[in-house]
Amino acid sequence: MERGNQFVGQSGAFLDAVERASRAAPLRRPVLVIGERGTGKELIAERLHRLSNRWEEPLVTMNCAALPETLIEAELFGHEAGAFTGATRAREGRFEEADKGTLFLDELATLSMGAQERLLRAVEYGEVTRIGSSRPIRVDVRIVAATNEDLPRMAAEGRFRLDLLDRLCFEVITLPPLRVREGDIPVLADYFGRRMAAELGWEEWPGFAAHVAEAMEQHPWPGNVRELRNVVERAIYRWDDWSEPVGHVQFDPFDSPWKPAGSPRAAATEGTSAPHQPSPAPDHSQVTDLRAAVDLHEKTIVEHALGRHRWNQRQTAAALGLSYDQLRHCLKKHSITGSPPE
Repeated sequence: MERGNQFVGQSGAFLDAVERASRAAPLRRPVLVIGERGTGKELIAERLHRLSNRWEEPLVTMNCAALPETLIEAELFGHEAGAFTGATRAREGRFEEADKGTLFLDELATLSMGAQERLLRAVEYGEVTRIGSSRPIRVDVRIVAATNEDLPRMAAEGRFRLDLLDRLCFEVITLPPLRVREGDIPVLADYFGRRMAAELGWEEWPGFAAHVAEAMEQHPWPGNVRELRNVVERAIYRWDDWSEPVGHVQFDPFDSPWKPAGSPRAAATEGTSAPHQPSPAPDHSQVTDLRAAVDLHEKTIVEHALGRHRWNQRQTAAALGLSYDQLRHCLKKHSITGSPPE
């Protein structure tokens, strides 16, 4: 696999999913890959292809959500010249392009019922018919499909064909979200950090400051590995000082004191829209020592502010609305050195 498409992780749940993909790869049967956004479904699809006996043949990818419904069937099955307005010449579909190889259908759940019916015939009989033609074409295609939806529930609600689901679910590989992959966050953060540091020409890799590493461990990572990569690479790019551990990380790139709140005109026309939902309050049910909890929260804020301002204490004090003496007192209170950790 290419350098950018490597599997990195050591948790049991993650390695089990990779192992299942490796075992299923040599078979001709279809495989469903289920997982939240950013969990690496496309990497599993690539692994299924590269470890199969089709590895020298095409791996054709189609994002079913990226095209309007009117073009999905033409993209999948092709069309003849004059089949519809704008079809000036015949065109192969993705099935024909993937003949003897693998067709990866991403965002499978977004397919229309009409496209699902035609896909069912292609899966069951190995035949596709171009739009505007009555002559079926034989194809030998191994299908790998991915989604972040609950397909059995969709089928029960009549939004996905149950017979198609039955034919696609020979093997179902469900990827674990990053938040449950025990021990993988620091491994992935270090991997992406080292790559970014090398790309920027850093002479060595200083690692992350302890409070940054802890913050990454506590973050829920709704965007999973893709989000982690963006957060780490953004932190390295903004830090640009390879001699000191990375002391600041920003999880939300849109977070800014100057973030626009929307124009008054837009606000006046949104009277029927749902009100903005505030962020959920942190869970304080486990707090048994109020003073210790408050001190820990204060220490975390100060450490992040120091990292953000390159451990410049005067700038940190100004950012926190403190005098220099007040910040010095806070550093002493929490045993913070005020300089980057070794």
